Amino acid sequence: MSKRVLVVVSEYGYWGEELVAPLEVFDEAGYQVRIATPTGRRPVAITVSMDPTLVDPPLGRTVTTPEMAEKVRVLDSSDRLADPLNLKEWLPERPYHSSSDFLRELEAYNSDLVAVRESVAAEYDALLLVGGSGPLVDMVNNFRVHDLILAFHQLDLPIAAECYGVACLAFARDINERESIIRGKHVTGHNVEYDYKDYTGFMRTDFVIGPPPYPLEYILRDATAPEGRFHGNFGKERSVIVDYPFITGRTTPDSYLTGRKLVEVLDDGLREWGFHR
Repeated sequence: MSKRVLVVVSEYGYWGEELVAPLEVFDEAGYQVRIATPTGRRPVAITVSMDPTLVDPPLGRTVTTPEMAEKVRVLDSSDRLADPLNLKEWLPERPYHSSSDFLRELEAYNSDLVAVRESVAAEYDALLLVGGSGPLVDMVNNFRVHDLILAFHQLDLPIAAECYGVACLAFARDINERESIIRGKHVTGHNVEYDYKDYTGFMRTDFVIGPPPYPLEYILRDATAPEGRFHGNFGKERSVIVDYPFITGRTTPDSYLTGRKLVEVLDDGLREWGFHR
């Protein structure tokens, strides 16, 4: 039976290659892929990720080839993204403590999470969180995304994340224990040397800010401490870390390798790669 991967994508702008590349890898491996978004709206690629002339300021070079730009345009307008799974409909709403019927609502919430976990176990073998600026808006601090990650984690299924999608892992925490699931793990992600100084933008809105609202590297350093570690690998062309169940990729050029390492985890039993304890 072919492996089945659930891919969560932002509705406010995914970086094109960070979806295209792993999808190509999964297709080549014969995997089944289901696209999901936070509210069921069609995901959209960030315009600049389809621009082969754009020079990435921190890297001092273009990061999108003409061939990749065309692949992103084709995928972004294809039927493959037309009917994403709606996480808001699938996962329950976490009740407010101020609710007049909090205890009953909490019991129902926890029961619904058991059903979600059973559904994940029956339908999927792995999870991928796609990066871009959009996740800052609708994935990183989305408790439904957190609960989905926790379901995969509780089932000991592999969880891959790229770029700002890695931030979701830092904030995915049991509602009572409140300790990051990447505590003690080795991860990579968008390091501070790669952060923009200006013009972090999002789709479906004219909201444009200066630098990202948080330095991902610092969050990951704190979340993995004290036994774990963040690996920025600044100065190296690629940065992908496997510390099961997590597969993390630093940024756009790591997209293909992130997909390939997830395949190796699923097909070959890979458990550690890309770092030294």
